[in-house]
Amino acid sequence: MITRRILLGTALALGLAGTAAAAFPDRSITLVIPFAAGGSTDVVGRIVAERMSKELGQQVVVQNVGGAGGSLGAQQVAKADPDGYTILMGTVATHALNPLILKQKPYDPVADFAPVSLLVLVPNVLAVHPDVPAQTVQELIDLAKKEPLAYASSGNGTPLHLSGELFKAMAGVQIDHIPYKGSGPALTDVLGNQVPIIFDNLPSASGHISSGKLRALGVTTAERAPSFPDVPAIAETLPGYETYSWNALFAPAGTPSDAIEALAAAAQATMADPAVAERMAEFSATIVASTPEELAQHVKAEMAKWEPVVQDANVSMD
Repeated sequence: MITRRILLGTALALGLAGTAAAAFPDRSITLVIPFAAGGSTDVVGRIVAERMSKELGQQVVVQNVGGAGGSLGAQQVAKADPDGYTILMGTVATHALNPLILKQKPYDPVADFAPVSLLVLVPNVLAVHPDVPAQTVQELIDLAKKEPLAYASSGNGTPLHLSGELFKAMAGVQIDHIPYKGSGPALTDVLGNQVPIIFDNLPSASGHISSGKLRALGVTTAERAPSFPDVPAIAETLPGYETYSWNALFAPAGTPSDAIEALAAAAQATMADPAVAERMAEFSATIVASTPEELAQHVKAEMAKWEPVVQDANVSMD
């Protein structure tokens, strides 16, 4: 027989469960973008923040904290209260390259963070000025073996710089690296043919490729980019070559599991939204929307992959 006391007890238990489930979040969340406004990470971050706000029922507020190749923003989140209300839009720079390159280690990419979700992969591209006689990756390799060449990137120690170093190592060629303070200045000099070659984010270079001002020889992902299906993957010439930029959400280490679960669920629902998928496709981003465990494995794999490249290229920064 169901008594009134049992009913009241059941109702109370359900009420407490509902309160616990609704406990996070109960206020706005800060999403730290560790780069200046306008770049691809900022664009991805703002799309994600807007949609996650709807999923979580609380505003996700973007805060740009640029500097030191993303390290300043990452360090800020690593030291934030581990309550789920400060999260980071991490990248290959913040969680694989900077920890390998920086002499002073401002944070540990594994110990200081709780993974939430790997959101997207973004291809890079190898492109040349139209006056360069090479029409293919193999022809560029052959040309580099005959005459001195140089490539531009967005700066020392960036994913684009190391995409070039990995290419050189696998192709067995010597191509001088010309670092710039960002993709914009690098593109300007390549478009003006001051430097013949560039490794750049595909979204950044796509307009110049479409207009014919740059010739794309290969994308750096293992497969061709859907937005440029006629551009081969570099791996078609150099099997095993693969680099890309990526964006992922991290919280400070020690963040409660219920907060991580809520953030991961909101991130996965966000990336499943067709409107978000359409926006990501505009700049050739491939949606992943991983679990926290999968992101943790991804970070470890990326560090293992890039460590020998960094050492062979003798890249370090103060």
